[in-house]
Amino acid sequence: MTRKRGAVAGTVLIAVLVLALNVLPSSAQTPPPPPPIATEFLTGRAVFTDHVTLKAKVRLDGLTTQVVQTGDPSRTVVARFTVQPGAQFPWHSHRGPVVVHVVSGELTYVAADDCANRKYPAGTAFVDPGHGHVHTAFNGTNDATVFVATFFDAPAEGPLLIPASPRCS
Repeated sequence: MTRKRGAVAGTVLIAVLVLALNVLPSSAQTPPPPPPIATEFLTGRAVFTDHVTLKAKVRLDGLTTQVVQTGDPSRTVVARFTVQPGAQFPWHSHRGPVVVHVVSGELTYVAADDCANRKYPAGTAFVDPGHGHVHTAFNGTNDATVFVATFFDAPAEGPLLIPASPRCS
């Protein structure tokens, strides 16, 4: 009986080893796909210790100049976004202005005001006025797009995007 149990235990052990050697390495070699849009916060939410007023004049190509004034931008946060090919942000706005620096790839920005696609390649920057300005952005290229955004007048906690209804078809 002990020989029979030993043979069964040995067979089971060999089967487990064969399974582990064939199945586990193949699953370990296939990393999961990256998320469509990955966010990495580079700073926590910080407040200005001095009195700061933020004023910017923004004129998107083809639109009138918009004066953006934030009496107390108070809370800032900086984040890096990696946008995979074909990924798109939902239509949204922000509480305050956002300064965007495109690090690599190309980001297409669409303002609900005119639904025009504005392409920003690596090495360029733009200002989203926030304060209810509805827009979306997407990566229309075959490579990942990376950009860094500085949010002003960010909420103390919670999401930085305020959802909005789609505006363009």
